[in-house]
Amino acid sequence: PKPDDVAGQAKYRQLAQLERELFSWWCTVVFRPEQRLGPFGGGMSGALKGFMECLQKVDDYLQSTKGPWFFDEFDHPTMIDFIYVSHVERMLASVAHWKGVDLRDVEKWNLKGLVAWLEAFEQRPAYLAFKSDYYTHVMDIPPQYGPGYDGGFDKERKLFSSQILGTDGKSWHLPLSFDDPLQPLYKGPPLPACVLEAAGIQPDQGTEQLSYESCPPQQMERACRSMAAWKLAGNGPNVAKFAARGGPKGSKNPRKTFSAPLADPYAEPDQDVQPFVDAALRIVCMALLDMEDGDGSSATLPSATLQDALKAAVPKSESPGVASSLAYMRDRVGVPRDLPLASARYLRAYLNWAIETLEGQ
Repeated sequence: PKPDDVAGQAKYRQLAQLERELFSWWCTVVFRPEQRLGPFGGGMSGALKGFMECLQKVDDYLQSTKGPWFFDEFDHPTMIDFIYVSHVERMLASVAHWKGVDLRDVEKWNLKGLVAWLEAFEQRPAYLAFKSDYYTHVMDIPPQYGPGYDGGFDKERKLFSSQILGTDGKSWHLPLSFDDPLQPLYKGPPLPACVLEAAGIQPDQGTEQLSYESCPPQQMERACRSMAAWKLAGNGPNVAKFAARGGPKGSKNPRKTFSAPLADPYAEPDQDVQPFVDAALRIVCMALLDMEDGDGSSATLPSATLQDALKAAVPKSESPGVASSLAYMRDRVGVPRDLPLASARYLRAYLNWAIETLEGQ
């Protein structure tokens, strides 16, 4: 609001204060052990209940406006929207991972205003350029805020956590589902405009929203895999050197440690395994680009020829070191630093294919 907009300035201050209240509740529920309600531990803890009630206040504000933003006189986000969104992003990831709460589940939590607000942000390529995925957030949050504590809804927490960490056997493994169960990929542009245009992918027709939910899955898969292969091939030697830090002779600098367990910028690669890591990554790149089966249909699973090529490129004696190097790289694929999520999930999945192939030798 403008400086002379008394009502607007008052609303801004109220929203800013509410954001601090929401942040405080988030810290309480995620970074402190929960005390459950009820004699048998059922229901939500007081902290989780307080967090959800505060989030409902935010949702009420958003639903009270004519558009998706906090100030409906604008057709774009304003400063208060930006103040909220960076922490709400972290909240989405953290409460799913540590508490089993999917805040985007409208049927369960009825946060319609919040979901519409998120989807409005996701229509904007400028926002998507710095939007992280849940995995990146849950890896980054503990070094910044401290460890998160498990709690909330145990069954959902275990499911969501396994999906986020790629340990459910589906989210980071081939064949991938078209969309992600927790993180909608196609509410807005899932890839940079130049990649979508090169793939001939157009936004959904008959809607004012810049969504891609109706895109043919095979066409979108090709675009996502092509981008992953392009990023991998474009910096191949350096990526192989980086991945080789995960080899058996890879080493960290003991004098320079970091609170983030996956951060080791001063680590040295295993030079003995590095050539074989490079060869394996070339096969991964070929697999990403191998788009058609022999009958001309779209190929999702790598062919037997590529499996044989991978086994031929990496001797059995080197397979464990190469597999650990590929896992080292897989766990450090960052969104959006390295790739947008729609493409990163394919890189992670194809790295897992290579790891499983080598481990099966």
